[in-house]
Amino acid sequence: MKFSERIGISPIKTIQIDDMDIELRNGLWNIFKLNILDLLHNYSNKWGFERFCQILCMDFYKNNLNNIPIKDYQKALKISSDFNNFKWFEVYDFLEFVANINPEEIYFSFQILQNFRIECNKILEREKSGYRFVNGIIAPITNSTEIQGIENAINASGNFTALNGANIHLKNSLAKISDKISPDYRNSIKESISAVESVAKTISANNNDTLGGAIDKIQGKIKIHKALVQGFKNIYGYTSDTDGIRHAIMESPNCDFEDAIFMLVSCSAFVNYLIAKATKHGISFEE
Repeated sequence: MKFSERIGISPIKTIQIDDMDIELRNGLWNIFKLNILDLLHNYSNKWGFERFCQILCMDFYKNNLNNIPIKDYQKALKISSDFNNFKWFEVYDFLEFVANINPEEIYFSFQILQNFRIECNKILEREKSGYRFVNGIIAPITNSTEIQGIENAINASGNFTALNGANIHLKNSLAKISDKISPDYRNSIKESISAVESVAKTISANNNDTLGGAIDKIQGKIKIHKALVQGFKNIYGYTSDTDGIRHAIMESPNCDFEDAIFMLVSCSAFVNYLIAKATKHGISFEE
C-alpha cells in the first residue's frame, strides 16, 4: 500500500473491478499469445489461424471479411493492436469469446481452451482482478458495493483514536490481500477478524474480552439481532479452531483469495455496522 493511501490522502486501490492496469492487461495478453495465438500461428495449423481470424471478424467484430489483412503476420499484429486498445471490459469480452469458440473449427482440442481459461484465472488472481472464468463465463467475484464497504470501514475507524487498532487491522488485511508479489491470505483473514474484535472490545470497554465475550457484553448496550451475533461467533470459531487461521498460525490452512476477500468484506461490513449502532446509542469513541 502506498504512503498516500496509508495516511488517507489517496483513495485505497483494492480489487480491480471497473478498470485494468497495465500489469493485468499484459498478463492476460501473454496468456492469450502463448496458449492461443502462437499455437494457431504455427505453420502446421495455418488453416486453424485463418479460420480463427474469420470467426473473430464475423462473430466478434461483426465486420466485413474483406477487412481481414492478407498476410498472417498482419493478422497477428492487428489482433495485438486491438487488444492493447480495448477498453477494460472489451478485454474480458474478447477473452470470453475466444474461450468459447468451438475448438474443432480452429483445429484445437477442448483441453487447449480449458487450459487457456485456467491460465487466465491465474493471472486474474495474481493481479487482483475482481473477475474469474467460471464454467466458461467471466463472472464477478466481488463488486463495487463490497469494495466501498471496505473503504468505508477503514475511513470510519480512522476517524476515532479509540478505533486506531481496528483501523490498522483493516489496512493490514487489505495490504496483505492486495500484495501482487507475495499475497498473504492467511494473515489477511486474521487481520480482518481482529478488526471486528478490536471494535467490539472498545464498545464493551474490556480489552481482555474475546470477540464472543465482547459481543455478549455489548448486546446490553446496543441491540444486535441474535442471528447476526451467532453468525459472527461462528466465523470467529472458524478462525480459531484447530484447522483455522489464528490457532494454527505456523501451519498453512486451506485458504485463498476468495476466502480472504470474503472475510475482509464481511468484517468490514460488521465494523461499519458496530460503529453505526454504537454511535446511534450514544457511545463515544473519543478518548
